[in-house]
Amino acid sequence: MIIITGGTGRLGSQIVDRLLDRVSADRVGVSVRDTYRAGELAARGVRVRRGDFTEPESLADAFEGATQVLIVSTDQTGEAAVAQHVAAIDAARDAGAKRILYTSHQGAAEDSVFAPMPDHAATERYLSKTGTPFTALRNGFYTSTVRHLLGRALETGELVAPADGPVSWTTHADLAEAAAIILADEGRFDGPTPPLTAPHALDLAAIAGIVTELTGRTIRRVVADDAEWTATMIGHGVPADQANMLLGMFHAARRGEFATTGPELENLLRRTPTPVRSMLEELTTQP
Repeated sequence: MIIITGGTGRLGSQIVDRLLDRVSADRVGVSVRDTYRAGELAARGVRVRRGDFTEPESLADAFEGATQVLIVSTDQTGEAAVAQHVAAIDAARDAGAKRILYTSHQGAAEDSVFAPMPDHAATERYLSKTGTPFTALRNGFYTSTVRHLLGRALETGELVAPADGPVSWTTHADLAEAAAIILADEGRFDGPTPPLTAPHALDLAAIAGIVTELTGRTIRRVVADDAEWTATMIGHGVPADQANMLLGMFHAARRGEFATTGPELENLLRRTPTPVRSMLEELTTQP
């Protein structure tokens, strides 16, 4: 029995879908906060049970009988995130799982200036001390983030953001397929995986160049002052703590924290990972 947490989320749902291409539905279960949203999975024969990281007692039933548990990282940060991950790890261990998997990040590091990265590092450290075999999926940075970073560039002709650096943009779909392959081939990796990324890291200047090429309209990369950009975000309704966390992403990119790439994702998929250009083609051709 393979249990996937967050089975109705953006990444988790795609992992389940790809896993069902490889193993029978009676071997797959999901742990979700809202079982109603998982009705379609239940109809396909997937075991659906309620599990909430903030209610550790709910996880015992959700993880019952698991041989592998894939913990999809929470969208929280700081102590709250690590506490939730620890609760899920403990529950998976107590359920007798033979392997615990966790969606980490290629930039996971204790000294990162982007808040989620130390959380990933802390979770990996805890996993290493449980005594249960584990796999930390060192995923690349989600390509979908680029949509948000573009802002109003298609309207204004300017991609305005703080100074950045190369990022290993990688799609949810490719990472979901890789996770499914690893789950179906149990024990393929012990500990942190090599970086699971698209083959190239691109900065926002390169992104602007691709959009320019695709649209035939010049998109200028405009580097914004950190403080002014943060103030603008807050002025548009973004909570201050979130705006500052996002600024940390740019700081980390400047330090090269997200520039690492590798061939492992391509090896797993047996094809070239989806490039950022594909997403930008879709975006720029939308009516």
